Amino acid sequence: MSDKKRQLALAVFLTRHGHHPGAWRQPGTASTGKPDFRYWADLVRTAERGKLDAAFFADFVGQSGDSTRGIERRHAFLDFEPLTATAALASITSHIGLVATVNTNFEQPYALARRLASLDHISGGRIGWNIVSSLADGAAKSFGIDQPASHAERYARAHDFVELAKALWNSWEDDAFEGADKESGIYLNADAVHPVHYRGPYYHIDSVLDMPRPIQGYPVFAQAGNSEVGRDFAARHAEMIYAAAQFIEDAQAFYKDVKARVAGYGRDPDTLKVMPGLSFTIGSSLQEAQDKFGALEEKVDFSGDLNLMGQDVSAYPLDGPLPDLPEPENGKGRWRQLTALARRENLTIRQLFLRFNAVRGHRVVLGTPADIADQIQDWFERDAADGFNLIPPLLPSSLEDFVDLVVPELQRRGLFRTEYEATTLREHLRLPRPANPNASAARAPAPILEGEFA
Repeated sequence: MSDKKRQLALAVFLTRHGHHPGAWRQPGTASTGKPDFRYWADLVRTAERGKLDAAFFADFVGQSGDSTRGIERRHAFLDFEPLTATAALASITSHIGLVATVNTNFEQPYALARRLASLDHISGGRIGWNIVSSLADGAAKSFGIDQPASHAERYARAHDFVELAKALWNSWEDDAFEGADKESGIYLNADAVHPVHYRGPYYHIDSVLDMPRPIQGYPVFAQAGNSEVGRDFAARHAEMIYAAAQFIEDAQAFYKDVKARVAGYGRDPDTLKVMPGLSFTIGSSLQEAQDKFGALEEKVDFSGDLNLMGQDVSAYPLDGPLPDLPEPENGKGRWRQLTALARRENLTIRQLFLRFNAVRGHRVVLGTPADIADQIQDWFERDAADGFNLIPPLLPSSLEDFVDLVVPELQRRGLFRTEYEATTLREHLRLPRPANPNASAARAPAPILEGEFA
């Protein structure tokens, strides 16, 4: 790894109105749920102006036909499909990374590997893949999945998916198309192509990707998972992990655990950036920040159905304790954090919604720009985080405040870049470019497949 001074990593998780459920009802936020590319373009340009490493795009896929009860009051995440959005955003930005969420349950490895390779070339090497294997009930019904796989099986299939995608990206060596000779008629180096004959537990393929190897080798792999299986998957594959912790002791324990797991897989622990979510509200004083945050909380709607991290608690008293509920198949790690917080602080369902569900278990900081920078620096220097995935509660104003007020403070402290030093997302994060295991190897004859004539 680089011997340069350790540098804070910062990404931003963008949504339509902001992450707080009361955001859409605030003055100055988008007044419509209709897609508006100009809005997203402005947000990403603001993040790039702040020299952030990446903009992160989630994908809450699938609304089943029987899930529309109370939909008129939902602050929904209905917007552009992430790969489509990042393709368009790549054309109006030049440095910031673009991380798209893609769920392995609804894709095929060949098709996705081709699209991600295309995007990495289009963007000049700035694409990341947030690998998701969750399977909500609405998504399963939208895709006609009658018997959803278990939590463990979905992660096992995601592992097979990633391994196959990497094999496809490695089917071309980096310089395969560098020596086209018009005189001889030789267009590419035949020794630089390596057909993929893959037989895994969940997928099999015999092919060569019809796209040159990505500029970055592979897109940067991101993952969000607090469960045991999720942590192990991240240690094996991820280069950014989107974590959740409200207290530094929990964050330090998570950081130590996943870094040890990374080393256990023979990887350098520095090749996984632990990036907890950070919600923030900035004011000229602590009181002003508290007042701004209070205005968000006042607009939270507790009428109708009430959902706590995927669990419907509408039948229970809002100001009563959280009942004992079965652990969900999706979001196991977050659910355990939520229940631990409820028991530790004896919180009611209402209090728990505001403390945990409204920010999905992430750290919330309120104060002046210096106060926010203090919190970031403390976690960064005490091995609780390599950086943060910012979750602005109110957009666009929270992001603008962070870029204009907190970033300069971090720069003054020598924690964050003042200019982009390179172009690719891997270079921003100081991650190594993966080597192609096929490089310079003599091309072996392809094995004869079952049923194929010799």
